[in-house]
Amino acid sequence: MNPAPSRLPTAEFVALVAMLAATIAFSIDAILPALPDIGAELAPAESARLPLVIVSFLVGMGVGTVIAGPLSDAFGRKRVMLGGAALYSLSAAAATVMADLDGIILARLLQGLGAAGPRVVAIAMVRDLYQGRGMARIISYSMMVFTLVPGIAPLIGAGISASFGWRGVFWSFVAFSLISSLWLALRQPETLPTRSRRPLRVRPLWQAAREVVSAPDTRRALMAQTLVFAILFATIISIQQIYDQTFDRAASFPLWFGGIALLSGLANLLNARLVGRLGMVWLIRRAIAAHLGLSLVLVVFWLAFPDLLGFEAFVAWQFGTFAMVGFAVGNLNALALVPLGHVAGMASSIVSSAATVGAAALAAPVGLLFDGTPLPLALASALFAALASLLIARLTEAEEAPRATDV
Repeated sequence: MNPAPSRLPTAEFVALVAMLAATIAFSIDAILPALPDIGAELAPAESARLPLVIVSFLVGMGVGTVIAGPLSDAFGRKRVMLGGAALYSLSAAAATVMADLDGIILARLLQGLGAAGPRVVAIAMVRDLYQGRGMARIISYSMMVFTLVPGIAPLIGAGISASFGWRGVFWSFVAFSLISSLWLALRQPETLPTRSRRPLRVRPLWQAAREVVSAPDTRRALMAQTLVFAILFATIISIQQIYDQTFDRAASFPLWFGGIALLSGLANLLNARLVGRLGMVWLIRRAIAAHLGLSLVLVVFWLAFPDLLGFEAFVAWQFGTFAMVGFAVGNLNALALVPLGHVAGMASSIVSSAATVGAAALAAPVGLLFDGTPLPLALASALFAALASLLIARLTEAEEAPRATDV
């Protein structure tokens, strides 16, 4: 038997995993307040392309997700996480010297590719050290810490941008990654012993991909998750422009975004309390149906009464969107993996990667169609929610057979 890998104290390990996972949220949310400054300096005539600064990061992250897991199985967790962090940091630094928007977009693509390492492999590291309910407890604690990041990242980004310009935000990404990398390198021992590593082979990944595609419920859950992510990504890439150009609230945007993100994060805790009693499919169906209703109401409200409580209506819609994601994404991901326990690691990477890249492709046109109103976002969200509702209408909830390590 292999000796058990060394463990950090639980509280420190939870904080480390949360910080590694938070690389994604910080990289997306902290840049939002700086987008107008980037556009004004690098692309004053191409402001409609600014959403691609977010989209390119999401695409890179999605592609990197399917690569990072197998690489860490072959070469070890720390090596891949630190390599990804190095690519992330170098790309962020490169963005500060770019002379046009295309250069920023390319740098963000590579930055997203690098960010996938800490994000994906951190979960594999938890799986190395904990099993069953112990693993679930560690991830739950980490996600509770992680949910604070979307609430404070826009405030941090706005403060840095105001003090040091938009380039300072990219340097903050370098500092964030440097702190987490040093913490990982100096404190956390490698969790995957050399004797437990598996050679990097394409065939197992291809077989897992075929199983993901061939399992009907996995396929439906994956497509529904892609549509839910598309709603979230379209909101993120459009929201700063809506606050700025539609409602003239650019200055207060970080406060509104952060406050709504923190409040809607309670949906994750409520979902954890209700899912055992009501079931995943029940919660998913009602969360998406509620969002569809909210989107249609926003469309009608904006067309009929654009000057009457327009901002308040949008804020309510935004809260409902973030809350819907809290109820839907985790449950859809779990349902997608129920039939694939024997290839859970690779299947998880494939599902996450496919959903992220597919959602980014759907969300990008929504951001580019911004016309000074929330209508393109609300209409697209209603369409995505309607399609997701059709998919989950045929979704079933089967119980996964318990493993010996879970009891």
